[in-house]
Parts: sequence; structure tokens; C-alpha cells
Amino acid sequence: MAGSSHGHTPAAWTGVIIAFIGFCVAGAFMVMDQPVGFWAGIGITLLGAVVGGIMKSMGLGQPKDAHPVHRRTGEGAPARVDA
Repeated sequence: MAGSSHGHTPAAWTGVIIAFIGFCVAGAFMVMDQPVGFWAGIGITLLGAVVGGIMKSMGLGQPKDAHPVHRRTGEGAPARVDA
């Protein structure tokens, strides 16, 4: 995956960072036995997915045709070799 720039976009980084913060908030409030805070953390986690999707639609994500998996042989992508 290192050669395909998998996830190396502003949309991916922003979405993952927001989701990670939400996960940490939800985990902390779960330990403190505070259901409202837990669900707020879950909401923040889901917000990360929404923000990442919006940023991708704005052109800040990786286009599908740039990824080698979505190219056909002969279009500049190496042929698949099964071992």
C-alpha cells in the first residue's frame, strides 16, 4: 500500500483525526459512566466520517482513477502477478 498513497490526503487525515478525538471522548465518558458524554463522543466520531466525505467531494480526496487497483492493465498500471 505504500506505493499507492493510500489515505495520504487532507480529507482522509481530517476525517481520521476527528473520528479519533470522538473515539477518545466516548471512551473517557464510558469509563466515567456518563451516557450523554458517551453519545456525544459517538456523534463526534460520525462527524469525522461526514467531514471526510464532504472534503473528498470538494476535491481534497484521492480520485479513484489515481489508485492502481482501479486501473486496468495497459493503462499505466502494472499487471497483477499472483504468486
